[in-house]
Amino acid sequence: MTDDHPFVEAVRPLVDALGGEMVDPAEAAGDDVVLAWEGEDVVAVRLPALSDSLDHLLAELRRRHGMPLAELDRRTKQQVVRVLETRGAFSVRHGVETVAAALGVSRFTVYNYLNYVNEQRAREAGIGPEG
Repeated sequence: MTDDHPFVEAVRPLVDALGGEMVDPAEAAGDDVVLAWEGEDVVAVRLPALSDSLDHLLAELRRRHGMPLAELDRRTKQQVVRVLETRGAFSVRHGVETVAAALGVSRFTVYNYLNYVNEQRAREAGIGPEG
């Protein structure tokens, strides 16, 4: 893999956002995704385990907000839960507990935030009680 190949540079932000690792295509393992450019294998992407992805996503959200997630206000924590729910964070075993710990809230509060997120989506879609 040549780090300076334009395609490698183009996909690097995506691989980083996923918490993946770029490796030489010759070193690709069975679960790695080999990416080609103009018919030539250029880079292989090694994706993280789901549980590692959640940790990576929480770290990315912390960097994005510039502070520990537990220090965010309630509204921002609800927005974080919305992002996490969209990205599948709660399909990971112990996802709610992991997110609750990162936000400095109880599991019950995370479930309340999820309910709030789902109510918001329903309102945006014009579903549910008028109000």
